[in-house]
Order: sequence, then structure tokens, then C-alpha cells
Amino acid sequence: MVSTFFRKHVQWRVSIVVALLGAGLLVLGSSNAQAQPTVARQWDDQLLDAIRLDTPRPTVHARNLFHLSSAMYDAWSAYDGTSTQYLHTESASAGDVAAARSEAISYAAYNILKHRFQAGPGASVSQAAFDAKMDALGYDKTFSSTVGNTPAALGNRIAQTVISHGQTDGANEQNDYADTSGYFPVNPSMVKDLPGTTMFDPNRWQPLAFDHLILQNGIVIGTAVQEFIGPNWGDVTTFAMSKASPADVYHDLGAPPQLGDVAGGGDALFKQNAVEVIRYSSLLDPTTGNMKDISPAAYGNNTLGTNDGTGYAVNPVTGLPYAPNVVNHADLGRSIAEFWADGPSSETPPGHWNVLANDVADTPGFQKRIGGVGPVVSDLEWDVKMYFAMNGAVHDAAVAAWNHKGAYDYARPISMIRYMGGKGQSSDPLDPSYHAEGLPLEPGLVEVITAATTMPGERHEHLAGEEGKIAILAWAGEPADPLTQIGGVDWIRAIDWLPYQRSTFVTPAFAGYVSGHSTFSRAAAEVMAAMTGSEYFPGGLGEYIVSVDALEFEAGPVTALTLQWATYYDAADEAGISRLYGGIHIPPDDGPGRLLGSMVGIDSYNLASQYFNGSIIPEPASIALLGLGASAVLARRRD
Repeated sequence: MVSTFFRKHVQWRVSIVVALLGAGLLVLGSSNAQAQPTVARQWDDQLLDAIRLDTPRPTVHARNLFHLSSAMYDAWSAYDGTSTQYLHTESASAGDVAAARSEAISYAAYNILKHRFQAGPGASVSQAAFDAKMDALGYDKTFSSTVGNTPAALGNRIAQTVISHGQTDGANEQNDYADTSGYFPVNPSMVKDLPGTTMFDPNRWQPLAFDHLILQNGIVIGTAVQEFIGPNWGDVTTFAMSKASPADVYHDLGAPPQLGDVAGGGDALFKQNAVEVIRYSSLLDPTTGNMKDISPAAYGNNTLGTNDGTGYAVNPVTGLPYAPNVVNHADLGRSIAEFWADGPSSETPPGHWNVLANDVADTPGFQKRIGGVGPVVSDLEWDVKMYFAMNGAVHDAAVAAWNHKGAYDYARPISMIRYMGGKGQSSDPLDPSYHAEGLPLEPGLVEVITAATTMPGERHEHLAGEEGKIAILAWAGEPADPLTQIGGVDWIRAIDWLPYQRSTFVTPAFAGYVSGHSTFSRAAAEVMAAMTGSEYFPGGLGEYIVSVDALEFEAGPVTALTLQWATYYDAADEAGISRLYGGIHIPPDDGPGRLLGSMVGIDSYNLASQYFNGSIIPEPASIALLGLGASAVLARRRD
């Protein structure tokens, strides 16, 4: 069976080539697709493969990506007279610089990956793959000396520096990244297979209890109660961020809306945000025929942190209007929920953007100029600098996002909807089903089940016996046979609601606010735009083809559809909103996450650029926050 990952990204590459051919931008006989990928690309791929087999911890793997990238950058930079190294400061010389760089990079990468993936569900496979890669490259994997001026010894020294740094950066790697904050959930666990929930504080995160838990990359856990992943991650050493006090939150966006905050308006916002997730869930029935134009002519170009965009007048590369791309709205929602979630064999969101960056670099006709200006650089220089900047950004995005998650400990939609739905409705104080903490009513979406609505032929007929309880129009859950059936949308009890996810996964094991997807994706998009010199995909169009029956949570789509983005920001915004269709986040998790990611990405690229041009003193532990701040981000204008 072809893996989800392989199917996705083969189609991604094909669609970019097709887009460029259609725009007349593909020069025959010229291609950036590397016949032999650089050693940096090969080791990045090794790490992505290892992540897919490991426990899916976005924080841990964002750190792994950055530490590998910084090591490869330092090995490359050792032979460069201009750039500044990051963690390991050492100059080197060689008669064949290209060969020396490849060797030093490989020894550094090999040792770091061997160290980082000693344990875990995929350790034996990954360890064998690392060994096989060294053999294939023609290097002696048993060489471990750090003495001498050989590229191998230099690579070993760089690895030693990175590994030592990892023991003191606050991640608690030596204890398998166990929490050091003393976090304990205030709410009892929710048994997801039983209706409703009990919460001591409905504003706070609630772990889920499973009879049969399967992690997002397919690792079978069995009976389990979720434990918050990374509540202490705000204490991990950053790349381009600083804060005045350890108790502060990086780029603090303040608390999200709180149920019960009537005077401050948070109560109404909390309730409406839950209803908004129900609304997204109600759109997931492909049989309704609801259609939507998702071409860049009508979709995208949002103001930062919003979904207010109405598209672009023309493709700036071709000067021509974008062609309409009308798709089934339910298929769009289901497809992006699965595409951006990565599905089984997930490389996690930070890794997903590494794959995207690699595919862009391989686009025929794409010119590798740092920042979009200056000379075309070698494939290796592009790769090591892109990975350094990109993964510095996603590493900081993990720290900033999880700093918010740990500090604000915010509830997930499944808890919000089940809790309020179990209380009743909060719209009509004269109705017996009223409760101040209930769901607000909205005809056709959130309703009270009554004797009239359960009459034969009425919309709640199948809910007879549940009169007085709250019904919502939403996705009806994973079908018995996801290969051939759909869950569809139906009136269900609010206390039974599940997000559009596998029933063995449901929701990630950490607080909602802010969205990691939104933060990771916008941070990465900022680096992509800055590194390439344009916010637009090559040719002004990035595409991904969702083939017939490619979905895995349930059957579909019946007809193939093509996701399209004009800019990296559009793709990042779609990653954010996908979590609303998927029932994982509410809007205040998504929008602020995008804002946070933008600040992180801009600052990370600005700092990386100073390493590239040698203008920074190599003291990473004492680097102050550099680059554009929040005011500059908020002032960003759309073209």
C-alpha cells in the first residue's frame, strides 16, 4: 500500500510542474530537482523518516529539526570565511571544500540522530537507516574520534557540542522530556466513549480517557489517559526570542475568552466560539452539494490572524486572473482536515513544512538566491541555510505556542461542547432547559429537543426520548467502514459530539490555546517568504491534488479536488483553519496562533540572516530578541 506521505508529495510535485507549464515558466532542459540530493537534504529526510516512526511530539521534533539543522549549518559554515557559526565555533580548511563539507555534515548529523533516536517505537528501524545512510555515502560509521583536522573529526566535535547543549537547554531530554513544571490537570478525564463530561473548570484543559488509544502516527497505546505533552516547554532555550523574566510568556497574547466572564464579554465569546466549531462540523456532509470556489481568485489573501480574504485579482507572475476552482465544500473541509493533520506516519507540522520547503526548492526553474537577491547559490548552501532559518523558526514556534498552552491551560472544543451541551441552553431563561453555562441556541444548528421535533418525520425523530436535551447538527462520527462509508451530518446530542478525527485519536494531548498548527505554519511561511524573496509560490501558484478516495477518516472524496494557494501565507492560513473543520481548535486558538507565528518567523529569519552575513557575535546563549516586533507584524500590508 502506498503511504499517505508518498501519495501526498508525489502529487504536490507533479502539480507544481503542471502549474509552471501552464504559466509558460518551465524552461525545457532545466530543472532544480536534484539527481543526487545534497547530504543536508538526505539527512533531513532521515530525520523526517525517524519522526514518522517515533512518538508524535511536535515540541520534541521541532527541537530535533533545529538541532540537526544548526549542526549541518555549523559544519558548512566552518569552511566559509563570511558566515558566523551558531553553537560550534571552529574554522576549517580543505583542498576539496565540497567533499569536506559533505563529510563533516554527515558525521555531525549521524551522531546527533543516533543519539536522539536511541529509544522509542521506531528506534531499531531508524538506527538501521542511519547506519545504512553512512554506508551508502561511503563513510566509516565506526569512526568516533574528535581529535584532528579531518572533516569527520570536525563533524564529531560539532555533534558533541549539540548533544551537550541538549542536556542543558531545559527540554529534560535525559529523562525523555518529562514535565519539570509540576503540571497537573484541574479537570478529571473525560471517557470519550461515554456521553457528556464533568469539569471542575470548563475553561481549562481536560485529558481524554481511551479504551483503545492509537496515536496520530498509528502507534497503538491501548487503554490510556492522556498526559499533557510539554507544559514546561516555555522553559526551553530559544533561537531568536527572549523575555524579561522566566515567569513571562513569550510574545504574550493574553488569555482567551473565559466562560463565566460576563462583565468582560468573554462568556458570550466562549459560547459563540463553540458554536462556530459546530458550524464547521455541520459542513462536512458531501451529499448536500454545497460548493465553494477555492481558487486564489476567491480564496486567501487574509489580513494576518483573520479569514477575511477574498483572493487576488491576478497571478502576479503571469499577469492573468486565476481560473475558478469550484469544489464540494464538505470535501474541502474533510480534505484539509486530513492533509494538514498529516494522518498516519506523521512528520508533525514542523516536519510538514520541511517537506514543503524541499518541494519548492525542487520546482523547475526556481532560482536559489538567499532572500531572493544576489547570486544563485549551490544546492548545499541553499539547503543548510533554509533548514537553519526554517527550523530555528519552528523550534521557537514550539516554545512560544507551548508557553501559552502551559500558561493558559485552555479547554478543547470536545470538552466545551459536551460540557455546555450537557448543561442545557443559555438563550431562553424561561425555558426549562436553561442554564447560564449552556450552549446558545441557533435554529438549524443548536436546538432543544422537544415533543414536536421528535414527531415522526421531524428532524429529531431519531432522538425521541431525549426531549429537553440539546441537539446539534454536526458530523455524526467515524463510520463502521471508513473505506466505503461516510459519517455524514445529522442531529446528534451535544453530549455525544466528536471532532472530525479518528475515534481512536480524537484530540491531541495538550491544551488548545494557541494552535500549534497555526503558529508553526505562519512562522514557517514567514521564513519561506523571506528566504525566497517572495511570499508567492513559484509561478504564483502552489497546488495539491486530493485524489478520489484519498481520505482515511471516512470515504471520499468522490471527485478529485485540487487545493490551491497563491502564497505561503495562504497555505499557512489553511493549515490553521483546517483545525476548525477538524474540531481540534476554536477561532481564538487559530488567529492568535497565526499572529504569534508571524512574530516568531520574522525574528527567526532576521537573526538567521545575521549568521549568514557574519554580522552577529557567536554567543547564542545571550542573544537578545532581534528583528521586527509585534507592532511591525501588525502593520504588515497585503499586496
